[in-house]
Amino acid sequence: MIRRHDTILTEAAPAKVNLALHLRHKRADGYHALETVFAFTAFGDELTARPADTISLALSGEFAGAAGPDADNLVLRAAHALAAAAGVTEGAEIALDKRIPVAAGLGGGSADAAATLRLLSRLWGLDWSLERLDAIAATLGSDVPACVHSRLCFGAGRGEVLAPWPDDLSGTPVLLVNPRVAVPTGPVFAGWDRVDHGGIAAGAPLATLRNDMTAAACALAPVIGEVLAALAATGPMLSRMSGSGATCLALYHDNAARDRAAAAIAPHGWWQVATHLI
Repeated sequence: MIRRHDTILTEAAPAKVNLALHLRHKRADGYHALETVFAFTAFGDELTARPADTISLALSGEFAGAAGPDADNLVLRAAHALAAAAGVTEGAEIALDKRIPVAAGLGGGSADAAATLRLLSRLWGLDWSLERLDAIAATLGSDVPACVHSRLCFGAGRGEVLAPWPDDLSGTPVLLVNPRVAVPTGPVFAGWDRVDHGGIAAGAPLATLRNDMTAAACALAPVIGEVLAALAATGPMLSRMSGSGATCLALYHDNAARDRAAAAIAPHGWWQVATHLI
């Protein structure tokens, strides 16, 4: 029989990508109203947790140094928020394998926070539904509710108002490429031209959509334009910057095409991952 203090649970934190991102206007509360198509990849961070007297966090992985185990870390904030909401007095020893680049447009912090909510809900025996976790997720960040569900969906409002997207893209090969530059979200939003080019119709062909943050991100980090051009030259179904950058993505018809593209991109020395949508 496994004693409770020997219990170790694991939870994946899939990387988020935006297949489209349309900015509509700046709201009175300072946030930007937007419409987006969220998708998630088989690649991501991984969290483990075991029972403990207090809540703690240990970091490892390629990007652990950039995440910072401080009081503002979203994993710790999510853990304390769930404990408070559920009246939990137990702790948890959490370990995060940080594989997703930081400030990269892949929602790494949001994915980690969402995974923490799912993980500790199981560890603490709460077994809350994803819908019940949404209320806490919305207080942690605009992308966190989408990351709680980690499935293809449409997002509106700040990104927290979710609805199904009619297509099924699960299994679609995707190549993620980051030129090894961090692009803070705030300056990219500040550089948006404030022009509303229209929203996203449900089921619209992805190729007809766009990422309205691309121009501002490229102005801050011109190498993003080089990444997009290199990806477009590989003949993908779709290539686009994700979120506020600097990571760009390309979708392919099959794994072979994706892997040929990865080989063509490799000489640039950029960070890249060949994976698929879930």
